Amino acid sequence: MTAVTNVAVPPRAVRTFSREYDAARKRRRLPKMSSTWNVTLRILVPVALIALWQLSDSLNWVSAHVLPGPLAIIDAYKELWSTGDLQAALPISLQRAGIGLAVGGAAGLVLGIAAGLWVTAERLYDAPLQMLRTIPFIAMIPLFVVWFGIGETSKVALIIGASIFPVYLNTYHAIRGIDPKLLEVGRTFEMSRLEVIRFVVVPMAMPGILVGWRYAAGTALLGLVAAEQINSQAGIGYILNTANQFQRTDIIVAGILIYAFLGLVVDLVMRGIERALLPWRASHVGA
Repeated sequence: MTAVTNVAVPPRAVRTFSREYDAARKRRRLPKMSSTWNVTLRILVPVALIALWQLSDSLNWVSAHVLPGPLAIIDAYKELWSTGDLQAALPISLQRAGIGLAVGGAAGLVLGIAAGLWVTAERLYDAPLQMLRTIPFIAMIPLFVVWFGIGETSKVALIIGASIFPVYLNTYHAIRGIDPKLLEVGRTFEMSRLEVIRFVVVPMAMPGILVGWRYAAGTALLGLVAAEQINSQAGIGYILNTANQFQRTDIIVAGILIYAFLGLVVDLVMRGIERALLPWRASHVGA
C-alpha cells in the first residue's frame, strides 16, 4: 500500500485563497451590461450634450455670435447645401487628404519595413527622421509655401509630411518587436528570408502597421485642416475662410463639425479594415 503523506498548508494561505475564491464568485454573479444598454448609453450622452447646448442658446446663456446653437448650425448646413458649396467642397478636401495619406503612408511603410529588417537602413536614416518627427508639421507651412507655392502642391505636400511618421514609427517598432524565437523557428525549418518575411514578419507586424495607418489617417485630416488655410480657392477650408471674412460663426462651426465627422468616418473605416485583415486577432472587452 502507498502511504499518503499529509502536507500541512499554512492557515494564512488557506484564508487568502478563500477570500480570492469568494471574490471571484461574486464577480461572476454581477450582471453585465447588455449590448442594448451599451448602445443606448453611447447615444444618450451625445444627445444630452446637444440638448444642453441648444438650451444654453435658447436661454441666451451664451451669445449666438460666440457659439450658435444646433438649430442654427442645421440652418447653416441647409444654406451650404442649397448653394451647392458643400457638395463642391467635400470631394476636393477628400481628394487632398486621400492623396496625401496614400503617398505619405506608402513612403512611411517602405521606410519602416527597410529600417526594421536591415540595420544598415536604420543607421542610414532613422536618426534624421526622428529629428524631423519632432518638428510640428504646421510650422513647416511657410517653408512649404516657399518651396511649392500656394497651389495644390504645397497643400498635398503638407499632408504627406504629416502622414509619413505615424506609419514609419509603428511599422519599424512592430517589426523590431517580433519575438526572436519566432524568427529562429523559421530558420530551423530552413525557410528562406523571403519566406520568413512572408509567413512570420508580416503576420506578426501587421497589427502594429495597421495602427500606424490609423494614426496616419487622423494626422492626414489634421494636415488637411492646416493645408486648407493656405490661400484655398476650394474645399472646406475655403468655406471657413469665407465665413470668417463675413463673421458667419454658424458656418464656421458647421465646417469644423464636418472635419470632425470626416475624422469619425475615417476611423471607422480603418477599424473595419483592421478587423477584415486580422480576423484571428482577439480583442479585449472592458468590464
